[in-house]
Amino acid sequence: MKSVAYIETSVVSYLTARPSRDVVIVARQQVTREWWRTARDRFHLAASELVIREAKQGHPNAASARLMRLDGVTLLDATEEAEQLARELIASRAVPPSAAVDAAHIAIAVTNRVHYLVTWNFRHIANATMRSRIERVCRSDGYEPPVICTPNELMEVSHGDQ
Repeated sequence: MKSVAYIETSVVSYLTARPSRDVVIVARQQVTREWWRTARDRFHLAASELVIREAKQGHPNAASARLMRLDGVTLLDATEEAEQLARELIASRAVPPSAAVDAAHIAIAVTNRVHYLVTWNFRHIANATMRSRIERVCRSDGYEPPVICTPNELMEVSHGDQ
């Protein structure tokens, strides 16, 4: 059985964005494209209506490209449990109130028991300082948190003959 990977909006944005001039962003775009090529073979990909809503924003052509990549991805429910956990993540200061949408992404992934939350959002999600607080809140509410990671951290590595 494949592990479930929740695709946060930043991943599909990097996947479909025009090439950047910033070398760090270019590297993330390339890694995302490489990861995406085999992701469906290795993971059961999931998102949420929140991801769809965010992907629809912006220039119509860019939005269309994002939505096309999300076609066929399982959409997870934003249940009352998820809404409650998102509120708890904010109340406990694991995620700041200004990042309520990020708390919702985390909560949807957690309450749907995904294995990985894949993101390029280092500010409020894939942040080492915040990650431990997020995990603590999830566990205190009875959930096992997913591994919060970037596409780069989920790349398949061939060890060859080292």
